[in-house]
Amino acid sequence: MLAATGPLSPGAEINRKPSGFTLLELLVVISVISVLMALLLPAVQKVRSAADRMRCQNNMRQVGIALHHYHNDYQAFPASGWTTAGPRNPAGKFVGWRALITPYIEQDNIRGLYDTNLHWWEEPNLSLSAHAIRLFWCPATPDRPVVLSAVPKPPRPAITFARPAQGTDYEAIMGVAASVDPVRYATAATNRSVMFRNSVINLLQIYDGASNTIMVVECSGRPLVYRGRVARPDLPNDQGICWIDSEGGFSLDGSNQDGSLQGLGPVLTPKAINATNENEPYSFHTGGANFLFADGSVRFIRENIELRPFAALCTRNAGEIVDLNDF
Repeated sequence: MLAATGPLSPGAEINRKPSGFTLLELLVVISVISVLMALLLPAVQKVRSAADRMRCQNNMRQVGIALHHYHNDYQAFPASGWTTAGPRNPAGKFVGWRALITPYIEQDNIRGLYDTNLHWWEEPNLSLSAHAIRLFWCPATPDRPVVLSAVPKPPRPAITFARPAQGTDYEAIMGVAASVDPVRYATAATNRSVMFRNSVINLLQIYDGASNTIMVVECSGRPLVYRGRVARPDLPNDQGICWIDSEGGFSLDGSNQDGSLQGLGPVLTPKAINATNENEPYSFHTGGANFLFADGSVRFIRENIELRPFAALCTRNAGEIVDLNDF
C-alpha cells in the first residue's frame, strides 16, 4: 500500500519553474530585435526605392505610348506648349501637351471638357486642373503642398483655384541653353529637342536618332521649389503649376552643386540632374532620374553625368555622339 500523504510541513521546499522572463532576458531580446531592425531597414528602403523607380518608369512609358499615338494621328509630336496660332492651334491659345494627350491615356472625359479655344487658365479648363491624373505622378515624390494660387506669368494673370490644382512630375525638355556651349548650341537649329514652344516636329526630323534624344524629363515636386533635397517654400515659382499648365517646359541650363545658381554653362563644376527643380531635371530617386526618349524607351541616368554629355541627349540635331553605357 502507498503511504498516506499529508500536508507539507512549513519548512518543506517546492521546486517551481519561473513564470516569466527576467529583466536580463528581456534586454537581450530587445537588443537582438534592434540589431535586426537596423540591418533590415536599409534593405526595405532599397526595395521600396527600386519599386518607386520602376513604377515611375512605367508611368513614363505610358506617356511615351500616348505621345506616339498622338504622332500617328497628327504626323508630329505635340508642342511643349502652344502660344501662337498654327495648324494644331488655330485659336492661338496657351495649350499644354499633357492636355492634348489625355485621349490616349484613358482620359477622354477630360479631353471632352477641355476647350482649346480658350487659354488653359480660363474656364472651363481651369477647373479641370483639380482632377488628379496619377499617371503624371512619380511615386517617389513626397507629399505635395496644397496649390490654391499661382503668381502671374504674363500674359497669364495671377490665379486663384477654387479647388486644389493637381501637379505633374513629368515635363517636356525643350532643348539646351546656348550658355552650355556657346559654339555648338548658338542657334535653334542645334539647341532644340523634340517638343518646344509651338513646335511641329516628327520622327524624321530627329536627326540625332530617336533613341539618342530625350523628349520628357522628370522635374518633380513643382510648384514647390527644391534645392538639393531641401524644400524652399520661400522661393517663388511661376512654372509647372499643375498638369494642365502649358508653361512648364524648359531648356537645360545646368546649375551649381547646391542648385542655387543656374545657367553657369561649363564652369563651376555644373550639375545636370537633381540639383534643383527650378526648370532643371530633378527627381527624388537615389542617384539619378528617369528620362523618356523619343523612341518611347525610358532610361535611368545617373546624376554624376557631366553637363555636356547630358546636353547632347537633349538635342535632336546637333550631331553629338554619346555612349549611354558610360552613365
